[in-house]
Amino acid sequence: MDAFTIHQGVVAPLDQANVDTDAIIPARFLKVVSRSGFGKSLFRDWRYLDGGDVPDPAFVLNQPRYQQATILLARANFGCGSSREHAPWALYEYGFRVVIAPSFGDIFYNNCLNVGLLPVRLSAEQVQSLFDEIAAREGYSLAVDLPEQRVVTPAGQHWHFEIDAFRKDALVQGADAIGRTLQFQDEIAAYEARRSAWLVPAVNPSAAR
Repeated sequence: MDAFTIHQGVVAPLDQANVDTDAIIPARFLKVVSRSGFGKSLFRDWRYLDGGDVPDPAFVLNQPRYQQATILLARANFGCGSSREHAPWALYEYGFRVVIAPSFGDIFYNNCLNVGLLPVRLSAEQVQSLFDEIAAREGYSLAVDLPEQRVVTPAGQHWHFEIDAFRKDALVQGADAIGRTLQFQDEIAAYEARRSAWLVPAVNPSAAR
């Protein structure tokens, strides 16, 4: 998992609440077991016309001004629905590194953190302010500072966001669950060595005669 400290990127506004994981990545694209190949199917039913391969020019990600976006701005309850991990995989593989919304589906929120995608909760008023500013300014970009837990606007506003300290540390270090475990491999090896001694049955000299 890539380390996350400070990310600066163009913001794409997805002006819709209650976006579920089936909209993020439709179920028909979940027939593989690898974590790759999902980016091209992100928002598939919204990005293309009539289920085909012709991009819908009205959809936000197909608009030229948002082609290089790496931060997604959304409304409340983003990522609700099923618990599929493929939704954050698709967002990350497409190129997003941050999703900002007033609230998230709980499982989706944690799945994002597991893959290195940072979900940022801001107030509904702050999110609305961002939607307004993005509409008025092409190429609108934000800085997201994870160590300081703040979003910095082009005007210099600093908006604080909360994140669990353990999760924050894992992202800053770029350590997923396996990576965090490997940080303690010396202690694990020492424990296993001691444990092996416990598993050897004691030999009673008198019973052996």
